[in-house]
Amino acid sequence: MSLLDHQLELLAPARDADIGIEAVNHGADAVYIGGPSFGARSSADNSVADIARLVRHAHRFNGRIFVTMNTILRDDELEGARKLAWQLYEAGADALIIQDMGLLEIDMPPIQLHASTQTDIRTPEKARFLQDAGLSQIVLARELTLKQIAAIRAQTDTERCTLEFFVHGALCVAYSGQCYISHAHTGRSANRGECSQACRLPYQVVDDKGRFVAHDKHVLSMKDNNQSENIAALVDAGIRSFKIEGRYKDMGYVKNITAHYRKLLDELIEARQDSDQPGHFPLSRASSGRTTFTFTPDPNQNFNREFTDYFVQGRKEDIGAFDSPKNPGQSIGYVTQVGPNWVELETTDATTVLHNGDGLCYYDLQKELMGLAINRAEAVGKPKADGTQQRWRVFPKDDMAGLKDLRKGTQVNRNRDMNWMRVLDKKSSDRRIGVWATLTRTANGITLAYTDEDGCVGQAQAALDHEQAKDPASADTNNRTHVGKLGATIFEALEIDLTGASGLFVQASLLNTLRRDAIADLEAARALAVHRLPRAAPVEPPVPYPQDSLSYLANVHNQAAHAFYAKHGVKVIYAAYEDNQELGEVSLMITKHCVRFSLSLCPKQAKGVVGVQGQVKAEPLQLINGKEKLTLRFDCKPCEMHVVGKMKTSVLNQLSKAAAGDVAAAPLTFHKVRPLH
Repeated sequence: MSLLDHQLELLAPARDADIGIEAVNHGADAVYIGGPSFGARSSADNSVADIARLVRHAHRFNGRIFVTMNTILRDDELEGARKLAWQLYEAGADALIIQDMGLLEIDMPPIQLHASTQTDIRTPEKARFLQDAGLSQIVLARELTLKQIAAIRAQTDTERCTLEFFVHGALCVAYSGQCYISHAHTGRSANRGECSQACRLPYQVVDDKGRFVAHDKHVLSMKDNNQSENIAALVDAGIRSFKIEGRYKDMGYVKNITAHYRKLLDELIEARQDSDQPGHFPLSRASSGRTTFTFTPDPNQNFNREFTDYFVQGRKEDIGAFDSPKNPGQSIGYVTQVGPNWVELETTDATTVLHNGDGLCYYDLQKELMGLAINRAEAVGKPKADGTQQRWRVFPKDDMAGLKDLRKGTQVNRNRDMNWMRVLDKKSSDRRIGVWATLTRTANGITLAYTDEDGCVGQAQAALDHEQAKDPASADTNNRTHVGKLGATIFEALEIDLTGASGLFVQASLLNTLRRDAIADLEAARALAVHRLPRAAPVEPPVPYPQDSLSYLANVHNQAAHAFYAKHGVKVIYAAYEDNQELGEVSLMITKHCVRFSLSLCPKQAKGVVGVQGQVKAEPLQLINGKEKLTLRFDCKPCEMHVVGKMKTSVLNQLSKAAAGDVAAAPLTFHKVRPLH
C-alpha cells in the first residue's frame, strides 16, 4: 500500500470559479467544475480563463482542479472537445472527468483522466476494465453497499486507480447514465447535460387492474444523500475520494457542506493517528493546510429533501421523498393562532429565534408543502427568566388567503434561516499552511527562512551590523512578533526559532521586509513544487471489455467510441439512445429503487407473513402524469426496477428535422447483429 493510498481527498463542486475558490478556502482538497462546454450540467459552464484563476488558487494549497467533460459526444463535436482538452491542460487543470470513451481514441493532452458517474460503475469487472483502459480515478455507483465497494477495491490496484464515492447531495434515482426519459419525452438528453428531471414529478401509481396504488406521489424522487455516519466505514471499504454533489448549488451550500465533511475527515484522520486496531493505519489530507470556520457546519441548514444513506448499509424503505421534492426544512413549532394578517407560533425550543426574511413551510391536508415567507417577526409576551422567547407573531409577505389549511395545531418548519445565510455571506473560513520560522545570523547580516509542512523553503537575507540589544529578552519578543506576523498570508507560524539570532537588535522595518520577501520566495517555491498528475497508460495489448455486445445502454454516440469498444473485443455495438434508433418500448430508466418495496408491495416483504405470503406478485405498475404514461417492470433477481416507455412521436419528428438541417449531427447506425467474421 503506497503513501498516496493513505490520503483522503475531499472533492467539492463549483458552479463557478468564485464558489470553487471558497470550496478550497473551506477545506476542499480538490474541486470539480464545468468548462465552457461538454459538461453534464449545461447551465454551469465556465471560461478557460476562470478555470485558470481557480487552478492558481487551489495549487497554492496543493489542491487539485478537475474539469468535467462528461457528456456523450457526436462525431462533429470530437474536434472541439480535443481542442478544449488542450486548452484546459494549458490552463493548469489537473484532470478531466469523462464519460465518452471516444476521447481515449483521439489526440488528448497528457492530462489525467477520471471516470464520470455517468460511466455507471457497479461491478469489479467494469471498474478494473476502466482502470486498465487508463482511467486513474473512478466514481462508483451511488447504489453500492459497503461489501460491494470492498469487492471492487479488492479487484483494482491502489497504485493505479483511486476509488471515489458521492457522500452528499441530490440523488439521481436512476443508475447514472442509464436514464433516457428526458430524451424520450422532451428531446433533451441527460447524457448530454440537459436532464428535464421527470423523476421529481408527481405520479399516479396504478396496478395491472387499473386500481390506484398511490395518488400524486413523487415516487421517483429520492431523499438527499448523506454519508456523514459512514465515513470511516467507506474508508475501510477502500474509498479515498469523498465527493459532494452540487455543481448547480450556491455559495452557502458549498461553504457549509465542504466545511462539514472537512471536519469529519479531519476527526477521522486524527483518530487514526495512534490507532492500534487491526486494519487501521495513519491517514492524511490530500492537500495542505488546516481550516478553521466562523460557524458550526450543519447540513440541515441547506436545501435538502431530508436525508438517506441510500444503499450503503443495505436496502431501506425510507429512501424516497414521495410527498414533495421541495425542502421541508426543520420543525420549529406549532401554530397557536391565525389572525387576519398574522400567524402566532409557539416554538418547541425556547432558544429558536425567528428573523425577518426567514422561510417557513407546512404541509396542507393533501400533504402538499406550502411556503410562508416572513415579512416581519415579533416576539409575543415577556421572555423567560433566561431571556429565551417561545411565542412569536409572524406577518407573512403574501396574502393570508393563499396559505391553504393553515390552522391551530399545524406543525411549522423553517427551511430558510436569514441569520445563518448572513453568516455565510461573509468571510467564514481561514485556511493556513503551517510553517517553521528560523531567524539566523550570517557573516554579514541576517537570514529569515520559512519551511512549510510540505518541505518547501522560502528565505530572504539582509546586511546587518550585529548589535546586541540592551534588553535581549525584549528584543527576542519583538523579533518573534514580527517574524510570526503572517495574518495577510496563507501561512501560520507553528514554531519560531531565534536561537541563531538570540538577543540581536533588528529594526522592525527590516524584519517586515525580510518576512514579506521570504514569504514571496516560499510561495514561488510552492508553485514550482506543484507536479502534474500523471496520465495513466492503458494496458497493452488492450484488455477485453467484460461483455462482447453492447446495447443502447452503453451510450456509444460516435465512431471513436465505437472504435474504442471494438478494439477491446466488443463484437456487437448498438448506437446510443440519443441516435433515435430505439423506437419501440425500452427501459428508459434502470434503478435500484423499487416502488413496490417502498410501498410495501414487494413479494420478498410478504415472505413468511401469514395470509399474505404468495398473494403479492411483482406485477407491472403504471406511472401516470397528465398524458405521460410509463410502465414499471420489476426484475427481482438483481432487485432492480425498469421504467419502460418509448420515444414520443413529436420528439422524434422534432429531432429528425433538426438532424436533417445539420448533416454533422445525423444519428449513427452500428451493427445490430453479430458479424459473420
